Amino acid sequence: MQPSDRRPEESPPVDPTEPTPDGTAGFLDAASPAEGPALASWQEDRRLAADPDADVDARLESFENIFESEIGDTSLSRARNIEREVGIRQLYVKFEGGNSTGTQKDRIAFAQVMDALRRGYDAITAASCGNYGVAIALAASCAGIRCLVFVPQGYRTRRVAEIETLGAEVVRVPGDYENAVVASKERATRDEVYDANAGGANTILQLRAYGEIAYEIYDELRDAPAAVAVPVSNGTTLAGIHHGFVSLYRRGKTSRIPRMIAGSTFRKNPIVHSFVTGSAKCLDLNPDRVHESPINEPLVNWHSSDGQTALDAVRGSNGWASYASDRAMRQCARDLREREGLSGLPASMAGLIALTDPTHRDSLSGDRYVAVVTGRG
Repeated sequence: MQPSDRRPEESPPVDPTEPTPDGTAGFLDAASPAEGPALASWQEDRRLAADPDADVDARLESFENIFESEIGDTSLSRARNIEREVGIRQLYVKFEGGNSTGTQKDRIAFAQVMDALRRGYDAITAASCGNYGVAIALAASCAGIRCLVFVPQGYRTRRVAEIETLGAEVVRVPGDYENAVVASKERATRDEVYDANAGGANTILQLRAYGEIAYEIYDELRDAPAAVAVPVSNGTTLAGIHHGFVSLYRRGKTSRIPRMIAGSTFRKNPIVHSFVTGSAKCLDLNPDRVHESPINEPLVNWHSSDGQTALDAVRGSNGWASYASDRAMRQCARDLREREGLSGLPASMAGLIALTDPTHRDSLSGDRYVAVVTGRG
């Protein structure tokens, strides 16, 4: 299930789509670049990438320029105060809130829109409950591609308004997120629209896009950490980060592959449930018994699209998976803000909570550890 933006308890609402005089609508906090040649070049890239009458190679080059300048290279911060409290030698937080719409979803959204543009598609579709929809809508608007975002009928989030402001068409679907995925895929097949949903034909592209997180961690630490903790829903982010570290290790860049640690909501995610119950397969949950709360909604799933790949990554790296309660996620987000100055989405604390789970504390040697956290929901 894609994260939503229903309850921004940690910070006042910010509308990243509010237009600015320089035309930077759609980027986080409506940030305005400095005037001069750089701004002129940026504006020209926005114009050319979205021009359907321009040469496709020129559009691709301009879109890639936007992609490279606006997405990724997020901060890796040492959490010194928290590491002292939990007894970890070195703890780093990879803060994905620095991406354009505030989450790691921008990475796969821009990668897939670029692929759609290269392959001649004029429309793209995906199901979402919030974050992914905003990311796809922003990327599609930059490329001048029509965007269809399928959203479960019952979801009411501020991010849906952002999706529409960015020019995407919101299609409401009865039922849950999985129903929205099915409807989006059917539309993609029927109308020859690019399918950007998780677990589809573009899985390897998504894994490579999230693999950039591993490369950025390596660039900062110059080796792989002992473990990387990630909140999981569909499992794509964790699987992609593991994919990136495997690539780095095979190329001789790192001395090891980190242990992958998955965290998610209590008994409402197939990946963690399958690990905890000892199942080698990522088993679906009973959808009638899976219900979201104001905190856990971004993590709740009865079927994880890339769950098997994520579960294999956890087991294959000698990692582990743990549950996190709503109360623990809310408290962890508060601690991170007060002690480290990072305002993260409570649900994204699940990985950090799993990393510091007392039942696994003895396995944490005096080493370096990374927790991936996102900034908005």
